[in-house]
Amino acid sequence: MAPTRADAHPLSTTAILLDAAPEKVTGKVELPIDRLAIALDQPLTAKTVVQPAKLEELRRYVLGRTSAADPDGTPWTTTVSGGRVEKIDGVDHLVFDLSLRPPNGTVHDFRLTYDAIVHHLLSHQILVSLRPSGSDGYTTVGVLDWQQHTLAIPAAGASTEHGFAAAVHLGIRHIASGADHLLFLLMLLLPAPLLARRGRWVRADDLRRNSWRVVHVVTAFAIGHSITLALAALGYISAPTRVVESLIALSILVSGIHAVRPLVPGGETWIAAGFGLMHGLAFAALLGDLDLGRGSLVTTLLGFNLGIELTQLMVVALLMPSLLVLSRTRIYPAARLTVATIGIVLASAWLAERTTLLPNNPLNHVSDALIAHPFLVAGALAAVAAASWSVPDLRTART
Repeated sequence: MAPTRADAHPLSTTAILLDAAPEKVTGKVELPIDRLAIALDQPLTAKTVVQPAKLEELRRYVLGRTSAADPDGTPWTTTVSGGRVEKIDGVDHLVFDLSLRPPNGTVHDFRLTYDAIVHHLLSHQILVSLRPSGSDGYTTVGVLDWQQHTLAIPAAGASTEHGFAAAVHLGIRHIASGADHLLFLLMLLLPAPLLARRGRWVRADDLRRNSWRVVHVVTAFAIGHSITLALAALGYISAPTRVVESLIALSILVSGIHAVRPLVPGGETWIAAGFGLMHGLAFAALLGDLDLGRGSLVTTLLGFNLGIELTQLMVVALLMPSLLVLSRTRIYPAARLTVATIGIVLASAWLAERTTLLPNNPLNHVSDALIAHPFLVAGALAAVAAASWSVPDLRTART
């Protein structure tokens, strides 16, 4: 069945933690109950999921969505057992024990397939970590999502290079599937080609200056989230997940209002840096789900942050040329107000949901489109910019 619903940046993710022994692979699957309830369209709570009949039903559901096999396709014996509720990063998770046995009784490299929850939730992710036999800590293997349900698992453990590459990939996928992070960046970029004068935005004709403003904004956001990502991932600071996610929604709301009318003239860099601190805490929560050892954490932290930065640069490269062209046409005020208003509305809905004012976000289909069709959005913006620039009468306006 096709994915039916997504959230902007999910309050929690599924984690699969594997332990490789010579004769079998054991581990546990940690499923966030709130995401499980949405995927199954059932009113699940920490109390209802452990009722015997419901627990057995959910155990069969996870088993039906989990399998392992040799690289040539020979299946392994898969067992899902137990079932308990644990609070992980402030969110209730249903935790099952997992056992994977190879047909010849000797553990070797294999392929893990898993798509519980993610087969319905477009934005959900499954983080997979492995602790090889004789090792003290887990290493990152990769991430599963609605597009990729299978991972190659190295039984001997991921090498440092493999772990770093997996972390880079994780960072890229995390930003690419996080509509709120992408929208925050877009809200910051909207006024970048403009100048604040007398409480309103006006056109800036200095292309070099505009480019430097973009560099300052992106760099400030990168510095902000890198600081808190590192401090939180290493255990020096922490904050409740729901509070962090609510602050991220607030950051989009404030940035959207700023894109409509300057709140802090020339202050986009400070807004980017300040709210970047909040986004870094959210990034760190994702790494916390991996339960990594200290050495693996450092490698994963560096790779994950690099993946985030690469994705941000790609977003800027895709969007900023169109925004610069549009800013020199008559339609940019209307385009800027339209996009900023959409950001404000989406952020308000996310904030209401994350502060529990709304039980469900009625605008999730909009974030679905943003996640599923990013290049279509960038292409549409480029087409509008090109069409506007092709009309000579539209090139001389000031904003």
